[in-house]
Amino acid sequence: MKDVKSTLLDRRSIRRYEREDIPADTMNFIYEAIRNTPTSYNGQQFSVIDIDDQPTKEKLYELTGQKQIKTCRHFMLFCADYNKISLVAEAKGIDMPEFAHTADGVIVGIVDATLAMMSALTAAESEGLGTCPIGYARTAAPEAIARLMKLPPKVFVVCGLALGIPREMPDIKPKQPTDLVIFHNMYRQDNIVPEMIEYDANVKDYNATRSGTKSDNDWVAHIISYYKEAMDYHTLDALRRRGFDICR
Repeated sequence: MKDVKSTLLDRRSIRRYEREDIPADTMNFIYEAIRNTPTSYNGQQFSVIDIDDQPTKEKLYELTGQKQIKTCRHFMLFCADYNKISLVAEAKGIDMPEFAHTADGVIVGIVDATLAMMSALTAAESEGLGTCPIGYARTAAPEAIARLMKLPPKVFVVCGLALGIPREMPDIKPKQPTDLVIFHNMYRQDNIVPEMIEYDANVKDYNATRSGTKSDNDWVAHIISYYKEAMDYHTLDALRRRGFDICR
């Protein structure tokens, strides 16, 4: 098992995997790490679907276009989930407020599911596995994925995570320096633009010189292109069809 420092600081997304199975003990450790995730109120407003069935992974690949879903050994979907507590409340005759119809309710579910994904990612990385978070599991085809996974109302996919034995070890991408990420006591009040432009240039240089596929992408224009693509996702409509009709 890797130490905490190398687990967190040497991590990189892996998109190519060996066909080798992940040992059951390793998967059980990941499950336990997920189960022990800190959550809002200890409400545990999340569930995880672990997919190791190859035909199902290939269907998800067809829906998302993310090749690592079909080549990884396990693909996990992390879901915000108010179905479980709603069922128990009904069984006990407790009035269930429409918390899922509030922005805070949606945020709570998203935060819990995301924390659970990071618990899984950290546990997997510590065991020497490769991982790749996949946001397209949420945005590419939410209705089709919900049907494929047989999601009940008040459950929606927040993110996916591919797991497997690494078949590659790409260069670590440059991240924003600490002074642009960690502020002290208040948001930075000085001009951060020159430092951000320098970071943008570092990313462009990395993309042009990294091992493997190279590109002329910078940081800011490339990321904004994803934002522009996301303008057509209609996520709010998809959330409403899952039983999250946000009204306040």
